[in-house]
Amino acid sequence: MAKNKTISRHDIMSFYMDYVLEHGENPKSVFVFSKMHHFEEAKFYEFFSSFETIEIEIFEAFFHNSIAILNKSEDYESFDSRNKLLSLYFTFFENLTANRSYVIYALNKHKNSLKGLKILSGLKQHFSNYIDHLDIEMLEIKQEQLEKIQQKALKESAWIQLLLTMKFWIDDTSPSFEKTDIFIEKSVNTSFDVLDIAPIKSVIDLGKFLFKEKFQMN
Repeated sequence: MAKNKTISRHDIMSFYMDYVLEHGENPKSVFVFSKMHHFEEAKFYEFFSSFETIEIEIFEAFFHNSIAILNKSEDYESFDSRNKLLSLYFTFFENLTANRSYVIYALNKHKNSLKGLKILSGLKQHFSNYIDHLDIEMLEIKQEQLEKIQQKALKESAWIQLLLTMKFWIDDTSPSFEKTDIFIEKSVNTSFDVLDIAPIKSVIDLGKFLFKEKFQMN
């Protein structure tokens, strides 16, 4: 059987996503996987070291695709940090929704193990780098060590917020995931309001929304 010599990184990622969704498990081996898709096993290792590295890169690809879409917008660069982050969230979750079956499969597969965090390690790195370059205004601290601690805390809290939003989206049963859109807008705006030491109205509004959703879901 002829081997496909023009196989790409993206091709292998697509083959992998299709396989796990159709079979509910990883391929038995790289040899079996490559033979099934008519390319040399060595070609697989040009791009990936294991199936786990494919999983990591798939979540990275969701993020990179979102950034690429935003960079095509003439308006995006003129946005302030709050609206840039909101735009990223909405675009990123559109990408997740387009691949919802795979995302839920991948996260559920590792939900009771540390691998669940590992497959998001690449996403965390790129997202944290994005937050680092948003130039979010914070309290001015004229001490380098404290500024580093503050910036690290900002990136960690932003990452936790993204994880919480992903969990909300996974559990969301509303049409077109409308409640996730509401959650994104309220949580991101609340985060910036707290940083700006703005009125506490947004915090209360988010609290009411979460309280209502908790009791409706239960």
